[in-house]
Amino acid sequence: MIILSAIIGTARAEQYTSEQLNTKVIQAPLAVIKPHKRDIHNDQVVDDYYWMNDFFKEGPDAELVIDYLKKENDYTNAVLKPTEKLQEQLFQEMKARIREKDESVPYLKNGYYYYTRTEDGQQYFKFCRKKDELNASEEILLDIDAMAVGYAYYAATGFSVSPDNNLMSFGVDTVSRREYTIFIKNLLTGEIYKDEIPKTSGNSTWAKDNKTLYYTAKNLVTLLSEKINRHTLGTLVDDDVTVYEEIDNTNYIGVGKSKNGEYIFIESEGTLSSEVFYLKSDDPAGNFQVFQPRMKNVLYHVTALEDRFLIVTNDEAKNFKVMQCQLGMTSREHWRAFIPHREDVLVSEVDEFKDYLVVTERKNGLSQIAIHNLQNEEQYYLDFGEVAYTVYPSTNVEYGTQKLRFGYTSLVTPLSTYEYDMVTRKKILLKQQEVVGGYDTHAYSTERIFAKASDGTAIPISLVYKNGIKKEGSAPLLLYAYGSYGYAIDPTFNSARLSLLDRGFVYAIAHIRGGEEMGRQWYEEGKMMNKINTFTDFISCGHYLIDQKFTSLGHLYAQGGSAGGLLMGAIANMEPNLWNGIIAQVPFVDVVNTMLDEGIPLTTNEYDEWGNPNEKEAYYYMKSYSPYENIEGKEYPNILVTTGLHDSQVQYFEPAKWVAKLRKMKTDNHVLLLKTDMEYGHGGASGRFDYLKDIALNYAFLFALEQIEK
Repeated sequence: MIILSAIIGTARAEQYTSEQLNTKVIQAPLAVIKPHKRDIHNDQVVDDYYWMNDFFKEGPDAELVIDYLKKENDYTNAVLKPTEKLQEQLFQEMKARIREKDESVPYLKNGYYYYTRTEDGQQYFKFCRKKDELNASEEILLDIDAMAVGYAYYAATGFSVSPDNNLMSFGVDTVSRREYTIFIKNLLTGEIYKDEIPKTSGNSTWAKDNKTLYYTAKNLVTLLSEKINRHTLGTLVDDDVTVYEEIDNTNYIGVGKSKNGEYIFIESEGTLSSEVFYLKSDDPAGNFQVFQPRMKNVLYHVTALEDRFLIVTNDEAKNFKVMQCQLGMTSREHWRAFIPHREDVLVSEVDEFKDYLVVTERKNGLSQIAIHNLQNEEQYYLDFGEVAYTVYPSTNVEYGTQKLRFGYTSLVTPLSTYEYDMVTRKKILLKQQEVVGGYDTHAYSTERIFAKASDGTAIPISLVYKNGIKKEGSAPLLLYAYGSYGYAIDPTFNSARLSLLDRGFVYAIAHIRGGEEMGRQWYEEGKMMNKINTFTDFISCGHYLIDQKFTSLGHLYAQGGSAGGLLMGAIANMEPNLWNGIIAQVPFVDVVNTMLDEGIPLTTNEYDEWGNPNEKEAYYYMKSYSPYENIEGKEYPNILVTTGLHDSQVQYFEPAKWVAKLRKMKTDNHVLLLKTDMEYGHGGASGRFDYLKDIALNYAFLFALEQIEK
């Protein structure tokens, strides 16, 4: 393990476990030890809990795995039993803020207004449309509330209506492994066709003929997106034609249609390079043409206008630029500058309209929207007044419109949907998320501060707290981060979070390296052989928040999920005494073993993010920070770990092994809990209220440690 104390300093907190947690009611389970030797690069490592992946691989110890997970659940339930009343109170409190009977902002597409609506007491929703005008009669296209009856988990996605408005394809997952079966519904008769397409991503795209459908097929074992297939309505699925097969197992693939409806695009993308293929949508039996063969370390995305293609690319442009080319001349030598590269601005995406281009950018860590007039080439920015906010284009499916839909939110501003007229430059608020029972924006404050990392880099932190909090160190603080894949964690409103703030907590987001908040370089400085920066940045943020008296030792907490769960495991090893409690959700903590197993979903796709441990240098680097590899015989903070048995992103056995090894080696009496949801996967429950029970569990854990009883 890399020793960091000399870099970031050391600190000790008086950690404690509240009497609200029943740690002595039953004995914590101890997992069976079955040594397994890993031998690679002249490095022999014994893994006592390797057997825990047997449920996933249908091995001989599958039943033993389930038995262990159930025992951990029993222990967690027993320890948290004194908080059950508080958990229920929190659940009801958070649920009460959500308007149960609600409706999304309708959007117009091809003569129909589409929207979803929810009803009192129902967990799911109805997908509906109205023809021509909003006061027309309603068509319920899919009643997900009715479809989900009898299922513990039900997810419907990829709603795609044919160009003639008569058919709709959609994907359904009832296991929670992001493995969808595509169905096709006749919207005139209500009939669900027999054309059921299994093992897909859930999304599909119609050609102009209203009978040809393109979809992404997954590998049956690894669940990697593997093929783009073409299905013709009424034919056998077994006869579907593969129009593209990805031979690079480090790439993801997908298929979609240009907004103007003229082209079908196939995109293959890894972390470092991408490739696009295209076909006129009125020629479904034709062959896809390569737009530009993939280039080493070059990403590009294509947008179709009426008279040209636009290309967003990092080709000789770290923060991306926008190029253009003629419709029939797509290779790189024909690309010409449209929006040049800027060192201080990251181009995230473009949204095309007939006469306008909307460009989403990042500058100084904040998102911004630029409007570009395609007729006179004038450009200007939308203006927003808060110090920390999030803005993004929302549902914009009509190519010919002059009106832009965008979403706006901040840590204190509920999600707001605006319609902006790009001609008159006037905006109207279509809808703002309602907080039932009332919400006073002015009762809370938000700040944006900068911590100094161990190498001197300034790390942004977004904070929110209820007015009246005194910055003298007494307030508890929950610090959240992700820090991987270039995914930016922007400041957004969450009504459930009010239950945390109203009980005196400060909530903070650390915009650490590994995300893309401050540009592409921010991401590259927190991945591969620079991954350690992600962890030290977060620790530095924790120290800075204490130095600035937002909190103090003994009252600082950390939370992260998935790759953010890797962050939680790393900081627990590196500086355990800084945190009074850690919440690790579906944590990616067994980095080396997972990245060595190509049979695990997504492993090969991640080589450009973490490295390939079959290569010696990458192996030893990831071994130096992998949480599971670096557990030591020392004190650890109070830790709550959650996972899902059917998780396809981070397999259940990673957190299970991590907890088992921690139980064996840690020297403290602090709480260590593992909660496995036996019916769900990576995203948790599918119902719109059930997820609140997980939040209530997390908050009750924090409140118990802070001796907050109600």
